[in-house]
Amino acid sequence: MASGKRGGKVYVTRRLPEGAMAVLEKAKEVAELRVNPYDRVATRRELKDGVQWCDCLLCLLTDRIDAELMDWNPGLLIIANYAVGFNNIDVTAATERRIPVTNTPGVLTETSADLAWALLMACARRVAEGDAMMRSGKFKGWGPLMLLGRDVYGKTLGLVGLGRIGYAMAKRAQGFDMRVLYTSPRRVDERLEKSVGAQYVDLRTILKESDFVSLHPYLDESTRHLIGERELKLMKSTAFLINTSRGPVVDENALVMALQEGWIAGAGLDVFEEEPKMAPGLAQCRNAVIVPHIASATIETRTAMGVIAASNIIAHLQGRRPPTIVNPEFLGSANRQ
Repeated sequence: MASGKRGGKVYVTRRLPEGAMAVLEKAKEVAELRVNPYDRVATRRELKDGVQWCDCLLCLLTDRIDAELMDWNPGLLIIANYAVGFNNIDVTAATERRIPVTNTPGVLTETSADLAWALLMACARRVAEGDAMMRSGKFKGWGPLMLLGRDVYGKTLGLVGLGRIGYAMAKRAQGFDMRVLYTSPRRVDERLEKSVGAQYVDLRTILKESDFVSLHPYLDESTRHLIGERELKLMKSTAFLINTSRGPVVDENALVMALQEGWIAGAGLDVFEEEPKMAPGLAQCRNAVIVPHIASATIETRTAMGVIAASNIIAHLQGRRPPTIVNPEFLGSANRQ
């Protein structure tokens, strides 16, 4: 652990909201702060230069932090990720090098669920198509068959994953008197199920019976392409797929076929398999609502994420255990409080 006797040099790979930057700028533990001046994903060269210079790295989900990068600075004290997920970091390599890795859990839950619900509603009621019609001047007056969508109230919501965000979605579904099905690697506590009226089933049942399938799993090898051609063909032709988790959970090329050929009614997507690129044809699918990874994009949430990341760095520089460490196994027993 850092001794806290000297200030640390902190490198931030992309400027954060002002409230978060202020925490670092005002912290007496931070001797020097360097921020990548470009409002884009840092290049490999920029990452190398920053890591070689700093004691503490504050990185984004878009930054690949691997063993090679860590070895560019054997004295690296901490890697603070500005995200809940941390699959962009080789945590095993960091642990082997006794570098704590932290994330920003908790603060994204309600904001992310809001966006997932917004996508669900926008798909069902064809909001994006209506917006495009108005802006293009194609609206010529009300008609009984124009932009017919699907009801949400009273329908079945299938949740793939009932973690924090999945649970928040289930709570929202209560207000729409929806039947809620869920699947996850392990069944959650019965009291949690009852609090939102959720029923535990397998993935096949979710796909066959749900009117809306919302994805909330962790991304690992077991969930990569969890939803592919076979799974999409199991869904109702009137159903919608919502993905605000990670892009690679869905086989995006198969999804394009499903949207083009009518296997499903539509999709709402915040994340993409090879972000920022989209699979060929996806942009032309009018039955897809696509937004650029904005699930956590509110001033309040993005600021809170940065404050958590900064607080982890400051705690480590003070010789304390970082509050949201994801690899505590290498810490001594005295730091496991």
